Amino acid sequence: MFLTMALLRKSIPGKQWIGKYRRPRPITWQMKRNMVKHLEREAANEYWLSRPYMTEEQECGHAAERRAQNWIRFKEAKFSNFPQHKSITDHLSHLRISKTWSS
Repeated sequence: MFLTMALLRKSIPGKQWIGKYRRPRPITWQMKRNMVKHLEREAANEYWLSRPYMTEEQECGHAAERRAQNWIRFKEAKFSNFPQHKSITDHLSHLRISKTWSS
């Protein structure tokens, strides 16, 4: 359909760079160079990801101590602003004006 429209009408309907029947872009040497660079970078990433720094035994639980210390530090920071404990006598001390029954 694209070929017949191009041959018969000698034009592309609508905007030529967008849509279903758009004009194909010519592939330039810059596009090829950029694609080769992209593929080389991707291959290098795959190479380094395929060789891990630590073994699975080393990796298992290697950050547990650091995470536990961070959690303790976080709890201490949260509870540092917590008010001090008060007993019930402190709360009800205003009710005891005098200890005598006769007044």
